[in-house]
Amino acid sequence: MKYFEFTFTTNPSTEIIKDVLAATLGEVGFESFVENEQGLAAYIQQALYEEEAVKSAITEFPLPDIQINYSYVEAEDKDWNEEWEKNFFQPIVVGNRCVIHSTFHTELPQAEYDIVINPQMAFGTGHHETTSLIIEELLDNDLEGKSLLDMGCGTSILAILARMRGARPCTAIDIDEWCVRNSIENITLNRVDEINVSQGDASSLSGKGPFDVVIANINRNILLNDLKQYVACMHPGAELYMSGFYVDDIPVIQSEAEKNGLKFIEYKEKNNWAAVKFEYTK
Repeated sequence: MKYFEFTFTTNPSTEIIKDVLAATLGEVGFESFVENEQGLAAYIQQALYEEEAVKSAITEFPLPDIQINYSYVEAEDKDWNEEWEKNFFQPIVVGNRCVIHSTFHTELPQAEYDIVINPQMAFGTGHHETTSLIIEELLDNDLEGKSLLDMGCGTSILAILARMRGARPCTAIDIDEWCVRNSIENITLNRVDEINVSQGDASSLSGKGPFDVVIANINRNILLNDLKQYVACMHPGAELYMSGFYVDDIPVIQSEAEKNGLKFIEYKEKNNWAAVKFEYTK
């Protein structure tokens, strides 16, 4: 699968501007982002790229008085382990219970759950707030013996942690073939079993499940569009955890969820990003 690598520069360049830019770009097909001092690197499948959609997103940027420029090239299939090492990718500790690191790290904090990843693309390391929020949910809830779906799995950090916490069997699905390959590698690195990885979107869920737990850390528009298909592979009492959107987006997410028989349980937030928990009641 071929990607374009965009370089967006913003003036001024602040954390909130970068977050809003990432959310805006996510709505027009961009899948992953890496922050830098000047703005963002952003990645989109070449087949999904529409020049007018990107221009409109920039023109209609919701924050005032922001100058945004961009350029793009065809993304290289780089050795992202080397890229992250050069950029000082540090181990991540979530909730003082889970540490996420790559194979090149030597000095590691001790934690109950130790996850090794070798990212083959510029995302999925666990640094983003949405990933750490879902990790917190998985650490806080009982997963023993529960079947689990990780939709939009990326590097499969979440599926791996869920399996370590006793979820079984686990299913991990991503639209990106790089993610599927990287997930398989990471599952092997962590010596966990009963995680089935496949490539696809929500349409590939037909005939799968029912699941006790569904995780979807993607973006608001995809979540709203695919909610019905998540619910179709859940049984009454099953739990759905979703992230990839802002706290201000919770009402529209909750409204669509309730239309599909889901009961709002709680939400967590970090730097204005949100993760929500629902229970299927029908």
